[in-house]
Amino acid sequence: MSTPSFAAVDLGATSGRVILGRVGPDSLELSEVHRFPNTPVRLPDGLRWDVLALYQGVLDGLRAAAGAAGSAGAAGPVDGLASIGVDTWAVDYGLLDADGALLGPPYHYRDGRTDGAAEQVWAKAGPEELHAITGLQHLPFNTVYQLEAARGSAQLAAARTLLLIPDLLVHWLTGTVGAEETNASTTGLLDARTGTWSGALLDRLGIDPALLPPLRRPGEPAGTLLPHVAEYTGLNAATPVTTVASHDTASAVAAVPATEPGFAYISCGTWSLAGLELDAPVLTEESRAANFTNERGIDGTVRYLRNIMGMWLLEECRRTWAAQGAPAALPDLLAEAERAEPFAALVDPDAPEFLPPGDMPARIRSFCRRTGQRAPESRGAVVRCILESLALAHRRTLRQAAALAGREIRTVHLVGGGSRNELLCRLTADATGLPVIAGPAEATALGNILLQARTHGLVPDHAAMRHLVAATQPLRRYEPGGDRAAWDAAEARIGVA
Repeated sequence: MSTPSFAAVDLGATSGRVILGRVGPDSLELSEVHRFPNTPVRLPDGLRWDVLALYQGVLDGLRAAAGAAGSAGAAGPVDGLASIGVDTWAVDYGLLDADGALLGPPYHYRDGRTDGAAEQVWAKAGPEELHAITGLQHLPFNTVYQLEAARGSAQLAAARTLLLIPDLLVHWLTGTVGAEETNASTTGLLDARTGTWSGALLDRLGIDPALLPPLRRPGEPAGTLLPHVAEYTGLNAATPVTTVASHDTASAVAAVPATEPGFAYISCGTWSLAGLELDAPVLTEESRAANFTNERGIDGTVRYLRNIMGMWLLEECRRTWAAQGAPAALPDLLAEAERAEPFAALVDPDAPEFLPPGDMPARIRSFCRRTGQRAPESRGAVVRCILESLALAHRRTLRQAAALAGREIRTVHLVGGGSRNELLCRLTADATGLPVIAGPAEATALGNILLQARTHGLVPDHAAMRHLVAATQPLRRYEPGGDRAAWDAAEARIGVA
């Protein structure tokens, strides 16, 4: 029998792809079989995801995976494509009517319709109570606030089922309905202690519990392919769709190649998710005040972390420069940043003005002027400002997480696309004073595929998953260096800003 192949459907904020993974006792190989753009659409009523185009990209990717795995025809799901798993970003959702039809394209979490929604929710359940129940970090686009913003709308009135984005895609592939728990934990509606929908909170907020589907755990079966999906993709109709950690960060953390205790992680892409893996949530008032979140991971673990704006700032700068007729390759920008003056300007990556799409270089300069700093003018200076500011945010977040959870951090694992950014990795090591192990860049796809492989008996447990990643994937270690006093002074400056 050939080495089993698994398909990971992995959708990010700017693109989606289908990754084919082959897993053996001592081997773990990935190949991207299809990539497609994720381009939001601004409609008269707001910014929406083009979920139909995304779904078509998924189908085309699965067809490519079928061909690559040799799973069409009589080979069947065992000898060819053993399973499919789906992960995406969190918090956004589609609404289905009584016939199961989608009631319009899902809103984008960066849409401004949630402005003021948090205050309306807090009038019914205050921030302290919300955190005590859900353990969730306050972000203005959490699902609970999106639902408040939709209150009174015709769509919500007609809705009978709410499906988070990965659950919606699984529904279209299989016809089944469920809510995977790592993504459900980002909604602000899940009880952090019990891991179930909070009936008391739903009642307080006037949300119909019937809107929320039954919960699924990573590793559970989600169904098999609908006949028309099998026909289009060339896959056997018996090919299973396996529930994975459908929040992309949860899949990435599952693949962190940590083989020793005392590690922290930074899943660095559009967002930087920095924190610890715990056995139980931290629900103290100090944790709420520091805006930390308790999201679910695999096997009952808790992802204790804080969202940091991440590489969004750099990618929006690149998009702006390209729109202005001056596109810039990332290696060139990083080379310019290397030559730029250190600590010339710093920003708070999580400042509200950096959340929406727009002219990010202008916003960064405006922030610097407003906080009494010299605004960075060159592209290299802007990029240096972004990366040093992110490194400082990584430092603050990990130090706070360790203090609030009563843990010691010995090593930082930086995974995701940001692990390819050598300057950011080196700055993070210098800022934290800790060794940084960078990689794998494809942590999310690896976590997705390894959960499927474990479900099919190819990997015994989570520790074995991580050891397999560490043994097979390229990693790079960065030792801390630099001027400690300069980083301490920079930390004090950003605190004032």
